[in-house]
Amino acid sequence: MTTIRYLIATLTLGTTLSLAAFAASAALPVGAKAPDFELQGALAGKPLTFSLQQALQKGPVVLYFFPAAFSAGCTIEAHDFAEATDDFKKMGATVIGVTAGNTEQISDFSKLECRDKFAVAADPGAKVAAEYKTLVQIKGKTLSDRTSYVIAPNGNILLSYTDRNPDTHIEKALATVKEYDAAHPQAQ
Repeated sequence: MTTIRYLIATLTLGTTLSLAAFAASAALPVGAKAPDFELQGALAGKPLTFSLQQALQKGPVVLYFFPAAFSAGCTIEAHDFAEATDDFKKMGATVIGVTAGNTEQISDFSKLECRDKFAVAADPGAKVAAEYKTLVQIKGKTLSDRTSYVIAPNGNILLSYTDRNPDTHIEKALATVKEYDAAHPQAQ
């Protein structure tokens, strides 16, 4: 019986410490200034350089970090963002996905899973993800966590949402961009 109690106590302590470490690396909050960055990426399989500063000149940016191209959750999220990209564009928003995992596959990922709808960028070494405080350790590798941001043209973060489940990211990002668009109608 003592061994079982010891095992339960050890597992509880390990879980508590893991959750504390996860909470300590919370994403940048709403209202914070989004760090500027420039990354190499792909759109429809074609190479590009993505600049946050340049994209913000056109309107809000939906920046979503994901752990690795072609993983199950990341593929679901890419499909969902691809389906919603036209809605984002109608409101003047740019969608960009960023990953620190298997960065050599982003060209294919942009064609196949992003369905040629939006750009994805490589973040080797998770340097940009670190600036946005959205890192996760998976199988001994430091990767970008599944975090979505909506950034206003002035660089302020309007949405900061982290959840490993990809299902609600698009819904929350779309609602935030709709709210921003209603308060800042585009010139027709």
